[in-house]
Order: sequence, then C-alpha cells, then structure tokens
Amino acid sequence: MEKDFKILFIVVILILSFSGAFIYFSTYYSNYSGFNNNYSANDGKIIIVASVLPQKEFIDRVGGDKVQTIIMVPPGADPHTYEPRASQLQQVSRAQMFVQVGSGIEFEMVYMDKIKSLNPSMSIINDSKGINFIPSTEKEEELSHEVHGSESDNHKINESESDPHVWVSPKNAQIMVENIYNGLVKIDPKNKEYYFINKENYLKELRQLDKNITNEVLDKKGEKILVYHPSWGYFCRDYGFTQIAIENEGKDPTPQGMANLIYQAKKENIKVIFVSPQYSTRSAEVIAEEIGAKIVFIDELSPNYVINMKKVADAFSDID
Repeated sequence: MEKDFKILFIVVILILSFSGAFIYFSTYYSNYSGFNNNYSANDGKIIIVASVLPQKEFIDRVGGDKVQTIIMVPPGADPHTYEPRASQLQQVSRAQMFVQVGSGIEFEMVYMDKIKSLNPSMSIINDSKGINFIPSTEKEEELSHEVHGSESDNHKINESESDPHVWVSPKNAQIMVENIYNGLVKIDPKNKEYYFINKENYLKELRQLDKNITNEVLDKKGEKILVYHPSWGYFCRDYGFTQIAIENEGKDPTPQGMANLIYQAKKENIKVIFVSPQYSTRSAEVIAEEIGAKIVFIDELSPNYVINMKKVADAFSDID
C-alpha cells in the first residue's frame, strides 16, 4: 500500500510539473511568436540580425527607432541545437549588421560561415569582445577551475572551451552593449550622438541592475544552486554562487551520475532545482522527488533582459 502511494505521488508530481512547464512555455511563446515577421525591408531602418533573444533588448535600446532587430534562435528553441529556416537566411541576406554572441555558442560555431557567405558586405560584430571567458562545465575539471565568486585564473579561456552564456552577467551585458554601439556607429556614423545617448541611458539601468542584484543576494554568497542546464556560470561568478549541473555535455546523467547528484544535493541540503523552458525537466523531476526539492523555472533566453534578470535574482535569493 505504501509503495503504491509513493508511485501515485510521483506520477502526480510529474503531471503537475509537465503541466506547469506547458503553461509557462505556451504563454511565453504566444507573447513573442512572430516577432521576426513584422519587419519591412523598405522602411529605411537598419536591419540587424543577432543570434539569441537577450541581444534583442541590447540592440533595440541602443538603436532605438533607427533599427529593426531580427533574432535567429526563436523563443523556446535551444541555441545549442537550432537549425535556421530558409526564411531566416533570406532575412540575413538583407541585413546591414550581424551581432554574433561570439562566445562559442553552437549555433554560431556551425552556421556563421554560411551566414557570412550569404551577405559578404554585412558588418559582423563580436558581442563578446572584451569579455573574460570562464570554462564550460565540461572543461572545469580539466582546467582545475571552479565557477564561483572568483575571477578566472591566468589560463586564457578560448571560445571553443568557454561557457557560451555570457549574457547572464549584467557586467558582461554592459560590454555587449558597448560592442553593439561601436558597431552601429561604424555603419551609421551620422547618428552617433543618438546612439550614444541611448547607450548611456541603458548602461545606467544595467549598472543599477548589477548593484541591486549584488545587494539582494549578498547573504546567499557561497550557496550552491542545482540547475538542469549549466547556463548560469557567469552569474555565479559575479554574485558568489556555485552551480551544480544535472546535464553533462548536453545529455541527461547516467544512473550513477544521477545517484551522485542526489547524494550531493542531500549533503548540501539543496531544496530548489532550477530549470529552463527550453530543456527537458525529466531528470530534474526525479531528483526533486528524491531530495524533497521544488522545481523553479528561470529563463536565460528571455528577450526582456532587465526584467528577467530581476526575476532570476529573486529566485536565487529565495533559496533556503
């Protein structure tokens, strides 16, 4: 009887978790689907293409009403595995500028050469220029480096071995915004002052965001967070957390790996597992049931950057 009840309990938890994920994703997608389809190439605006959704706010806030931003990886898609549609590649052929993340994200590693060949005259901006990379989860042990409150060591991390999620750090976001500004001025120098004012106003918001997050999570410094996908390394570096990832090299853990994670989570008294809407929650749900944790959705790919990062900080500050 007790065993049957436990099985029923697990089934109910799984149903509720999948339902929550479906509602979250459906609402999220309905709000932003089609945002690339409303643009005309004949309205005189500069067409700028970028890889991931957080870049959209960066570009729009600097470019204002003089730019049209097209994002390659749509809402709900995984930039590690996404394949662009033919219609998107056609949009690239009309663009004046492409803003690549430049941090080793798989989408760009696979498709940048093709993107460049479609529009050889298009200006290419590396949005990670000036950012100090940290290693991806898979490289941490190899490089004897932990992703937590300290800065990267003397080892120079290159693009192929780096954690590609550079934008989850508001400090990095400020660098990315500067790179976008410099790119815009290069192709549209007559509007330099307009872009400069927009850039400075937005940087002021990002600096305040960084300050607010620092204050909000100050008493959580040193805490370990359990995540499904290892997206939060730069956030952890900046604000003193350490992330433990369930996923390893894009795959669910082995049974032994699952057992190790459960043991570690219990040892660290972890009661929250953070998951993203782009990824499966199956492994996270199993671990959550075993350790008595709740699942919390956070999204590293939200287009509303400042608002989203405030939500992420709230979520991390609420861990027990």
